[in-house]
Amino acid sequence: QVQLVESGGGLVQAGGSLRLSCAASGRTFSSYAMGWFRQAPGKERELVASIRRSGSSTYYRDSLKGRFTISRDNAKNTVYLQMNSLKPEDTAVYYCAVLKTFPDIPAGYWGQGTQVTVSS
Repeated sequence: QVQLVESGGGLVQAGGSLRLSCAASGRTFSSYAMGWFRQAPGKERELVASIRRSGSSTYYRDSLKGRFTISRDNAKNTVYLQMNSLKPEDTAVYYCAVLKTFPDIPAGYWGQGTQVTVSS
C-alpha cells in the first residue's frame, strides 16, 4: 500500500512558476516509476510527465517539453514537478501516481490532487 500526498498548487499569473511536491509513504518508493497527471474541468485525465524509479529517464507530454521538469529524491520519498512559464491552459488538478509501467500506465495509487490555477 502506498499513500501519496501532493502539495504546492495554487493561483499564479500567466508566465509564473510553481513547484509541486508529492510525498509518498512506505519504504519502497525507489522501486516505483512515478508520474504526474492532470485533469482540467470537462476533460479527461492526461499524463504530464513521468520518471523512472532511479530518475535516470524521464518522459514529457510533447506540448510541455521545455516548460515542465520532473525530478525525484528517493531519500525523501518525494517526486517533484517544476512548472515554468505557466499558461491559463495549464489550469487543472494535478495528481501524482505510482506507475505500473513507465512511462504512462498507472498502477492505481493516486494522491488526492492539488489545484493549479493560472490567471491570464
